[in-house]
Formats: sequence, C-alpha cells, structure tokens
Amino acid sequence: MTTFLQFHLLTSYGPSNPNRDDQGRPKQAMVGGAPRLRMSSQSLKRALRESAFFALDLQGNIGTRTKRLYALLVEHLREKGVPEGDIPKAAETAAAIFGKLETSKKDEGARLATTLAFISPQERKLAEELAEKVAAGEDLPKEKDLKKMVLRRADGAVDIAMFGRMLADDADFNRDAAVQVAHAITTHASQVEEDWYSAVDDLNKAEDTGAGHLGETGYGSGIYYQYVCIDCDLLIENLDGDRELAVRAVEALARALAQTTPRGKQNSFAHHPRAHLVLAEAGRQAPRDLSGAFFAPVKEQPLMASSVKALDETRAAIDQAYGRVWDSDCRMEVGVGGTLDEIVRFAGETVRAA
Repeated sequence: MTTFLQFHLLTSYGPSNPNRDDQGRPKQAMVGGAPRLRMSSQSLKRALRESAFFALDLQGNIGTRTKRLYALLVEHLREKGVPEGDIPKAAETAAAIFGKLETSKKDEGARLATTLAFISPQERKLAEELAEKVAAGEDLPKEKDLKKMVLRRADGAVDIAMFGRMLADDADFNRDAAVQVAHAITTHASQVEEDWYSAVDDLNKAEDTGAGHLGETGYGSGIYYQYVCIDCDLLIENLDGDRELAVRAVEALARALAQTTPRGKQNSFAHHPRAHLVLAEAGRQAPRDLSGAFFAPVKEQPLMASSVKALDETRAAIDQAYGRVWDSDCRMEVGVGGTLDEIVRFAGETVRAA
C-alpha cells in the first residue's frame, strides 16, 4: 500500500505581494463567498525549487526547466573544440529530442524549443554526449531509439521526481508528480489594497515642486493555509529506487515549506515569514486536505489562534466521520511546542519506512 506524507501549514504574511496576477496585483480567489488572497501552486513550487535548502542539500540532483538546451549544447561543443561548422547540426539533433525547435525572432535568431522542457542533470549529460557523437560523424539509431539514449523515466532529479513533467512530443517519458501542492489561501476574508507612491528627483531645484515619478502597486496581508501531499512510494520510484535520496528530498522540502516564500515584490515589502504551525501526518489511507476549515472565513481575533482552532476542529471532525487517515503525526506550533527539526526528522523517517 502507498504511504502518504501530508503537510498542513499556517503562515502569516504582512503587507506584501509575493505572487502577482496579470495586472501586477496579488492573486485572489473567492472561497465560501468571501474574497481571499491566494498564492498559486506554481509560484510555491518554483520558490521551493529555488530555495537554499534545495540548492545546498540536493546539489547535483536538481533539474533545469528551459527552452534553451540548444544554446547550452552549442556552448558545450565549442568548449570541446568541435569545428564551428559541425556544431549546429549536432546541437539541434540532441536538443530536438526534448521538443521541436524554432528560430527566435526576439533573441537574435537563437534556436529555442517551442515548449519548456524539464531536463535532469543525467539527461543533460547524455544529450551532451549524443551531440559529441553527431559532431564526430558516428552512425546513430532511428529517432525512437535515439530518444532512449537520452530520455529517462526515472533518475536522480529530485524536483522532477517531486513535481513531475510533461514532454509534449513524447508522453512515454512524462513523469507523474509525487508531490501535490495546493494553492495557498488566506483563512479569513482579505482584499487587495492599493499603494500610491512617488519618487523624488534628487536634483530638483527648490522651486520645482512635485514628484519625479508617480505609481501604484497592489498588496495584501493575511494568514495563509498551505496543504502539500507526498506519495512516498512514487517519489522513490521516480528517483529510480534511491530511497536515501528520497529521504534527503523530503527533509529539504520540509525545511523549505516552513521557511520559503515566492519572491514577488520582496525588495519592496521584505516579506520573510516563517510558518506558525506545521502539522505533518503519515499514513496509508487516502489523503485529505483541511481547506474546509476555512470555507467559513475566520473572523474572531486573534486570527492566528482562531485559524489553528478551526484547523484542529475540522481535522477531528473528519477523523470521527471517516476514521483516522494518519497513523502517526508530528506538530510544531510557535509558542506552543515542537521544533522544525522534529518535523524534518519525522518526514525523513516516513519515507525511509515506506
């Protein structure tokens, strides 16, 4: 049976705009008939991938999402001393395995993939080796077998194993995500506010009044509920059976979840929050989120204490109705008890025992 590791977090954000919509305002959602601030799953996953915890603890096991593999291969072949005339065909042959290429109109005629490809370090190395073989004039197999020389269904790319990938031109090498990340929403009603700001020209003469620039920016604040669910068995499978790497991956994820945020407008608002509550659950039952705790927006002050109470009451009520979906749990709540180290250890032990 599958082992699931679930995280529930409550984190307070002061005035900030960590995840913007198409108009530059904080993203929003209507939940339970009340307006909420929202952070998208995509923005949260990118923040996790770019966190120091992933960069330091999982160095060498992080993939690259890019359209620019062709340019990387060209650079690699030049470093290898391949004659300039042989480089374009060799780089294109290897890069095209990850998707069709087109000539960029904006980037001085550069060759770009038509879609973003999520490429593991192992696949990038194999693509470089293939490009070298093409440049050397070696005979190559047909296209279908050529892909098998480079593409992998499982390898050591932790972020691909966690968050999955889709290769538009070859579904055989898609990767199902082992980590599901929900959109984060405020536990209470919260709306976007507008900040009108001005900038002064330092060289203005005394008689020149007024601002050198006027602008506006949106922001909001609130307590966000975040839910994350990990299929521990699929994570290990996606990492080609490397259980210890999977353990390191979830330990880095646990630390990052509690301390990492999307970086939109960070220089303007300096938002660096840490989770107030982290609840981790492990079990073999079908997972469930606790967002229902906040469909009726929390109103009673203090909002954090009321949010924690609503979360706990909803969890207990679901357990009573359906039976407990977790076999063991671990909890950290600022000012109450528990530590992040305990959460991290719990996450690692869960995967190790899966």
